[in-house]
Amino acid sequence: MKKLFAFLLTVFIPLLLLITVLQASKCSLIEKELADYAKEQNMLISENKRKISAIAILTKPDRIEKIAIKNLGMRKAKPSEIMRVSFTEDGDTNGD
Repeated sequence: MKKLFAFLLTVFIPLLLLITVLQASKCSLIEKELADYAKEQNMLISENKRKISAIAILTKPDRIEKIAIKNLGMRKAKPSEIMRVSFTEDGDTNGD
């Protein structure tokens, strides 16, 4: 009985140690993967902030007006050039 018990301890202790090492290895890999995801998330957040800032700059009305006037040769419409169109309930259009 003692020999069987000694044999079981001799087999199971290294086996349990091996299982512990494998679990620790898996845990390390998961921690590294988690750190990589955190880095990627921070990078994406920074990129998103830069894009939001660029959108805010590019959509400023003053900038759009400047490009329309200088590059496209546009101008603001005079009140006499504006035609108002309204729709009636039956779908006909009336121009003022």
